[in-house]
Amino acid sequence: MDRINIKKLEVFGKHGVLPEENVLGQKFLISAVLYTDTRQAGMADDLEKSINYALVCQFITKFMQENTFKLIEAAAEKLAEAMLYEFNGLEKIQLEIEKPWAPIGLPLQSVSVQIERSWHRAYIAFGSNMGNKEKYIKQGIEELENTFGCHIIKVSEFIQTEPYGGVEQDNFLNGCLEMKTLYRPKELLHILNGIEKNANRERIVRWGPRTLDLDIIFYDNLVLSDPELVIPHMDMQNREFVLEPLKQLNPYFKHPVYNVTVEEMLNKLKQKE
Repeated sequence: MDRINIKKLEVFGKHGVLPEENVLGQKFLISAVLYTDTRQAGMADDLEKSINYALVCQFITKFMQENTFKLIEAAAEKLAEAMLYEFNGLEKIQLEIEKPWAPIGLPLQSVSVQIERSWHRAYIAFGSNMGNKEKYIKQGIEELENTFGCHIIKVSEFIQTEPYGGVEQDNFLNGCLEMKTLYRPKELLHILNGIEKNANRERIVRWGPRTLDLDIIFYDNLVLSDPELVIPHMDMQNREFVLEPLKQLNPYFKHPVYNVTVEEMLNKLKQKE
């Protein structure tokens, strides 16, 4: 991906652990690498098709002046989030905040924190088979869209399916959504669990009835095996109610372990029937 570099922008801010730092303030140096696609801007020679680095510098300056943080780690985290939200086309950012006048009582050139943050793409399967199923699902999707750090790109059609797992219960309403998120996988999982809880989800019987179920199917091309979370979803290849709506969103997305597309997994599953 293309990059726009901003090096050592000087900003006066009131950030620090010591009380006098929050009152008197000091100089900070901000460097940023903006990852974006500059192809259209370069071909058309049109600033509107790129990220205006003058506006970026103004945004950084205003943010650092209007906010106060004890730690430059916190300043970097919040500034990166704000920039990813503010500038269309900004997919990833490397950000460094230098503190040349750090009050440690020893001679040094500067102290700095450097982080890298980006938007991540996730596919979430959803389902409900209790009460007003469609209402539970739509409310859950709306709550996710209204969560800071989350943006829903597409939502599949809702499909009615028979229960999975051998527990006698009502039919399900299922589907999938594609989203962008600033959260890491476990952070996203906790957000989804919170939305389920708000829908009065109770985990009593495995594969049992539920008001709302939200599962991470894919997260970028990540492969994660953890007691709390497995990505890709470990049983997705056996679930037509996941693969069918997922195909509507991205039929050619490749499973990072099996190296086959969503459409290929669905076709293989149907051949077994």
